[in-house]
Amino acid sequence: MGTAAGDAAEQPPAAPEAKRVAAPRTLVFTYGTLKRGFSNHGLLQDLARDGDASFVGAATTAPRLPLVCGPYRVPFLLNLPGAGHRVSGELYAVTPRGLERLDELEGVSRAHYERLPISVLLAEGAQVDAVAYYAHRGYAEDLWARSGEKGYPEYSPAVADGYIRRKDRPQQLTFLEQIRVFVSSQSS
Repeated sequence: MGTAAGDAAEQPPAAPEAKRVAAPRTLVFTYGTLKRGFSNHGLLQDLARDGDASFVGAATTAPRLPLVCGPYRVPFLLNLPGAGHRVSGELYAVTPRGLERLDELEGVSRAHYERLPISVLLAEGAQVDAVAYYAHRGYAEDLWARSGEKGYPEYSPAVADGYIRRKDRPQQLTFLEQIRVFVSSQSS
């Protein structure tokens, strides 16, 4: 019996392995198609399965910000503090590898969205710093004007009604060209 206890005590500590597995995490606020129940949530599920993301909880933006829909009912959070609503969404803790995949989905390198800091309120009231994918500054104000300077407090199924997945959109125009056409058209 003493030998078994002694052998167990001589086992290498688990801390180095745990340290290798636990990558630093960035809190990411999601407000649109990455949320549960929406079309791009599968990416977060894949990241969670690979250990690169975990759900933290429901959250709301601390500042009022505009949430609008662009072409194909694609949601955009606009970096125009004080306008709009406190937007409801979800908070995830994401590894650097997970952030790379989210950046790719959000077209950060193609100037579709920008990953910028945001302050959010958790359901229990705590305020935390995170990042969010905002509409790129090159067209954000145009989207706000096109929306009649009216936004949504949440990207809900009703707001998303009519959303068209990327693969089902016309392929002859880039996404930035689709946005330019959208902002130059009359609102209905």
